[in-house]
Amino acid sequence: MHPAFSVVFFTTAIGAGYGLLALLGVLGGLGFVQPDFWLGFIGMGLALGLVAAGLLSSTGHLGRPKRAWRAFSQWRSSWLSREGVASVATFIPAGLFGIGWVLLGRSGGWVAIAGLLAAIGAVITVCTTGMIYASLKPIAQWHSRYTLPAYLIFSGMSGSVLLNALLQALGVGSTVVLIVSVLATLVGWGWKLATWRYNDRLEIATTANTATGLAGGVVRSIEWPHTEENYLLKEMGFRIARKHSAKLRRVTQGLAFALPALLLAVSLALPWPFKAVLAALAAIVQLAGMLVERWLFFAEAKHTVTLYYGR
Repeated sequence: MHPAFSVVFFTTAIGAGYGLLALLGVLGGLGFVQPDFWLGFIGMGLALGLVAAGLLSSTGHLGRPKRAWRAFSQWRSSWLSREGVASVATFIPAGLFGIGWVLLGRSGGWVAIAGLLAAIGAVITVCTTGMIYASLKPIAQWHSRYTLPAYLIFSGMSGSVLLNALLQALGVGSTVVLIVSVLATLVGWGWKLATWRYNDRLEIATTANTATGLAGGVVRSIEWPHTEENYLLKEMGFRIARKHSAKLRRVTQGLAFALPALLLAVSLALPWPFKAVLAALAAIVQLAGMLVERWLFFAEAKHTVTLYYGR
């Protein structure tokens, strides 16, 4: 599949944004993280800013971005439409939580309810994003049991690393949040390795024979259906060399998982402000690594339609 940067940035940004929002809503609303104006202002601003930037970026992949609002009307049948509805709906409890926790300095009561609803909305939105890809049967690499959990795991991972960086930067770091961010990163790394192993061993049942219904012999294409590049080849026939794929997988492992986990683990033994510097560096490096991981997520996927082009 063609890895358009608008969609790559979209899936990375909203995953991190909703992950951070969910953690703030639960921990802040229930009082595990005490109300603090700057923590709440920066944290909520960062979370909602990432979500808004991601949503705006996603319209760049549309043929007519000004008609993006029409996608909301298809929520009965489209996961893309459900994602849009869920993302906008989540802003309502998130806004109420922000008013109570940030401006009024309160937790518990209606603030906790708003925070929990915002967290639930964030999780639902990430699920709908994952289902956009997991529901596509023509793309075997996405239509698997690994896709939806990956979106949730990576969202929680990047959200926890961002929250840790925010807490450390303001001098109110939590050892529990730091340890959770390390464990979440390791879980994300393990899940990514398992996904790659599954995709590499995947045997796609659909072939040119089954697609055409000609069971006898070997079906091959004498001529392409089109004489030049078209939309299908551009969007769904994108190919990446195996050597480049292997190299980018190593880059992904280093930036998105190994280096952030190492930086966070080392910071456990260091005092502030060194802890804050390493936490911020881990968050930045991980987001860069997730951009590479998302690019590969699209680039390595193969659409069944390419069978008709001898690919």
